[in-house]
Amino acid sequence: MTDRPVALFALAAEHWPMLFPPPVRQRLGELADIDTSLVVDDFDDPRVAGRLDELEVLITGWGCPPLDEAFLARAPKLRAVLHAAGSVKAHVTTGVWERGIVVSSAAAANAIPVAEYALGAILLAGKGVFALREHYRSGRSFTLAYIHPDVGNYGRRVGIIGASRIGRQVIELLRPFDFEVSLYDPYADDVDIPRVSLPELLASSDIVSVHAPSTAETYRMIDRAGLGLLPDGSVLINTARGELVDTEALVDELRSGRISAVLDVTDPEPLQPRSELFDLPNVFVTPHIAGSHGNELARLGTCAVDELARLVAGRPLLHEVTLADLERVA
Repeated sequence: MTDRPVALFALAAEHWPMLFPPPVRQRLGELADIDTSLVVDDFDDPRVAGRLDELEVLITGWGCPPLDEAFLARAPKLRAVLHAAGSVKAHVTTGVWERGIVVSSAAAANAIPVAEYALGAILLAGKGVFALREHYRSGRSFTLAYIHPDVGNYGRRVGIIGASRIGRQVIELLRPFDFEVSLYDPYADDVDIPRVSLPELLASSDIVSVHAPSTAETYRMIDRAGLGLLPDGSVLINTARGELVDTEALVDELRSGRISAVLDVTDPEPLQPRSELFDLPNVFVTPHIAGSHGNELARLGTCAVDELARLVAGRPLLHEVTLADLERVA
């Protein structure tokens, strides 16, 4: 790797200004030989003619085209793909790893706002905010001195499904609070909170927050039987992937009024306009906003530039993604 490796942006131009605001671009320009105003989403773009031959670092984001055999043949000096977003599955092919190209992702940075969303949802759910808001709105009155007996976060039982990057951050964010936190993850041997089976977690939690990756193993891991284990009055929070939950079974449980849900992801996504999830009073649905949006995108670009600085300095990357990782990450 040269002192200032030749680099290129490959992502959707619409995201570029937020991912790489001027201070981040300036630092990037100091680290690499890059045209910080050139952003492509097609490697046949005439503006990159001749540049791929010398390309050493590709900085990617949402909208990057697949790094297939044809692209790799045109970029013989490529040594690193630094992704300023979460999952690399949409564009990084096995050929990238087979050629020894190092891959990095900003998934850890993207996990921060998701964990913050989950924490906020857990705290609000514990206070009964979602149900009481609907009750207040429908009646337009309340008794000031009345103490609601079934709400509060003191000793509330919170179950975390998946010790992913996000799941682990949620666990850390929950530590200052007086929750009883348990975890279901058959592969997490290094987490210092009680680990339980999935049925036990579902049956014993007031609030369940889902943070597992979407894989063949986790598809509809919360099925009709599992939903039936949730205690009356419990809340299911899903900021992971909609397909981890059996939607039809969930709608049936929600329709009964027995449980509530906070859903930032759904299956299908987006929901059909006539989906009951929009209308049920015990459901709070948001349009997949838990991940990075607005000014949070700059954190992703900064993460990619931080990785570039390590690369240039000959230091190991902090957020490397290996081929083996793909089986267990989102």
